[in-house]
Amino acid sequence: MTDLALVWFKRDLRCTDHAPLAAAARCRSAVGLYVLEDEWLGAPEWDPQHWEFIRQSLLELRDNLAARGMPLLLRRGAMPLVLAQLWRDYPFTELLSHEETGSAWTYARDRRVAAWCRERGIAWRQWPQFGVVRPLAQRDGWAEAWERFMAQPPLAAVGQLPGTTTPLDGGDIPSLDALGLPAARPIPPAGEAAATRTLESFLAERGSRYLHTLSSPLLAERGCSRLSAHLAYGTVSMRQVVQRTRQRLRELRKEGSAEAGERARHLRGFLSRLHWHCHFIQKLEDEPASEFHNFSRSYDGLREDDWSEERFLAWAEGRTGFPFVDACMRCLRATGWINFRMRAMLVSFASYHLWLHWRGTGLFLARQFLDFEPGIHWSQMQMQSGTTGINTLRIYSPNKQWADQDPRGEFVRRWLPEWGSSDYPSPIVDEQRAARIAKERIWARRRQPEARAEARQVLQRHGSRTDRSRRPRPKAQPQPPTTTEQLELFAGE
Repeated sequence: MTDLALVWFKRDLRCTDHAPLAAAARCRSAVGLYVLEDEWLGAPEWDPQHWEFIRQSLLELRDNLAARGMPLLLRRGAMPLVLAQLWRDYPFTELLSHEETGSAWTYARDRRVAAWCRERGIAWRQWPQFGVVRPLAQRDGWAEAWERFMAQPPLAAVGQLPGTTTPLDGGDIPSLDALGLPAARPIPPAGEAAATRTLESFLAERGSRYLHTLSSPLLAERGCSRLSAHLAYGTVSMRQVVQRTRQRLRELRKEGSAEAGERARHLRGFLSRLHWHCHFIQKLEDEPASEFHNFSRSYDGLREDDWSEERFLAWAEGRTGFPFVDACMRCLRATGWINFRMRAMLVSFASYHLWLHWRGTGLFLARQFLDFEPGIHWSQMQMQSGTTGINTLRIYSPNKQWADQDPRGEFVRRWLPEWGSSDYPSPIVDEQRAARIAKERIWARRRQPEARAEARQVLQRHGSRTDRSRRPRPKAQPQPPTTTEQLELFAGE
C-alpha cells in the first residue's frame, strides 16, 4: 500500500470513472490538488469563461470529495514549484493523474513535472482520459484500441477515500473578481451533476431529432447534446457518454416501435461523433507542433504574408457585411457556443474569402469557445483552411448557408438588429471572386509533386483507416465522416 498519494486534477473534474481517484482509495493517505497555473492564465487561448466553468465545477468537486473524506487543495502558481512547496508539508510518494493532450504549454509543464518526480523518486502514474493512445507507433489498429477502452465498464464513483491527518490549507477557489480578472460572459451550469442532467435530457428527449437539428443555429441550441464543455473539462468522461448512449439504444430497440427506431437512428448519428472526437485529439497527441505549423509543410507561406488586420477585425467583430456570418459571430461572442456548421462557415469564410491564416483566427476562436479542446480545435482549423493536404477542399458560401439554415431571417434578426439599416456595412469582399481566387491558390499548391508526396505521409501518420477486406467493421464503428460531419466535433457535440 502506498503511504501518501497526491491526486492532481486537471481536465477531469469528476468523481465517477476517475482512475486516479480509484487508485487513491487504496492508499493510506491521499489528498486532491488543483493548480490554477499562471501559464494558463497568460496563454493566448485563455478566456475568463474558461475559469468560470472550472471554478463552478471545482466548488462541486470539493464538496463531493469532502463527503468521501478527501480534501481538495487549490493552489496558484507554476508547476512543479507548487508540487515542491506542497511536498515539504505533505511528502507524497505518488502523484496520480490523467494524461492530458493539451496546448503546448501543458506539454512543457508535464516534462518539468516528470523530471521533478524522477529526481525525488516519486512515482507519477497516469491513466488515459479519452480513447487516446500514448505512445502510438502507427494509426493501424487505433480504432480497435478505442473500442476496447470504451467497452470497459466505467469506474464507479469511489465511496470512502483515505484523506489525511496532516493539517493542510485547502485554499480558496477564487472568483474572477478576486483574481482581478474581467467578468465572464454567461455560461451554462457546470459540474458533474449538470453534466449528468445534460446527458440524460439529451438521450431521453432533446436528441430525438438530432440529425435534423444539428446544422441549424436556431434548432441546434437545444437539439445538440451540449456536452462539449463537460467533455472538455472532464465533468463527465467520454466512456460514460458512450456507454450510456449505447444503453439508451438498447432500451429503444426493446421498445420496438417506429418512433423508438427513429430516435435510435438519431442517437447512432450522435454516437459516431464521439469516435471522431478522440480521433482528432490523437492527432495533436502524435504531432504537438500542429498547434503552430501546417500538417503539410508544403503549405507554408501560403497565407502568412497576406494577413490583414482590417479584415480580421471585421470578421471578429461581426461586421463583414455578410449578415449570416456576422450574426453567427455575434452569437458566439455573446454565448461562447454555436453549432458545428456555423463554426465551419466562420472558419471557411475567414480562411478563404478573407484569406486569413488559421493560427490567428484559431486563437481568437479558442477564446470564444467555452468548449475549447486543443486537439480538436487545431486539427479542424487546419482542415477548414486546406493545409492538411489530405482533406476535401470545401468553401462554404455564406449566402447559401443563410438561405439553407435561416430562410426566414429569424436568427439574423435576433443577433444583428442593424441588418437592413444604413448602419450595416457593405460586404467586405466579393464572395464569388474571393472564393475563386482562394481555390486557385490552394490547388496550385496541391498540384505540386512535393505537396502530393507529403500528403501521402500525412495520411499515413494521421489518417483514419479500416481494412474492410480482412475483417468486418464493428457495428459501433462509424463511416469516415464528410468534412461537414467532422466539423461537428469542433463543437464536441
